[in-house]
Amino acid sequence: MKVILLENLKKIGSIGEIIDVKRGYARNFLISKNKALYASKENIHRVEKIKSELSKKDNDKKKEAKKILEKIDKKEYNIKKLSTENNELYGSVKPTEISKLILKKDELDIKPSLIQPIKEIKTLGKFNVKISLHSEIDAEIIINVQASEDIN
Repeated sequence: MKVILLENLKKIGSIGEIIDVKRGYARNFLISKNKALYASKENIHRVEKIKSELSKKDNDKKKEAKKILEKIDKKEYNIKKLSTENNELYGSVKPTEISKLILKKDELDIKPSLIQPIKEIKTLGKFNVKISLHSEIDAEIIINVQASEDIN
């Protein structure tokens, strides 16, 4: 299915580009999240007219992402979790938990879907976590998982 992109998407394409994607991906993600439109003649003309406006919105998002990047990039966050004698956690540290930690510590609301641990956090120690702030901007933070003495 051919769609026209309304924003820059990593590994997919840039604003105004007409791409061919699977029908389900187009319907359920790109079009439902207003990231693309069906590639009809009317929509192609409409996107051509508003392309500069879309680019301006994308640049604004990029500036916002850079501000967030400056605040959190390479920053270390501590989290206490219950663990076994082998330093394994009961459960794991999820992106939702990391999002709440950043919100509490830096008052930045980052969606859990943007947070991608490089590997699953199931033991004590330090872990690198990538955060996709924009299609061109990624921040990397360090999550330091420590043993909790008691149940929270």
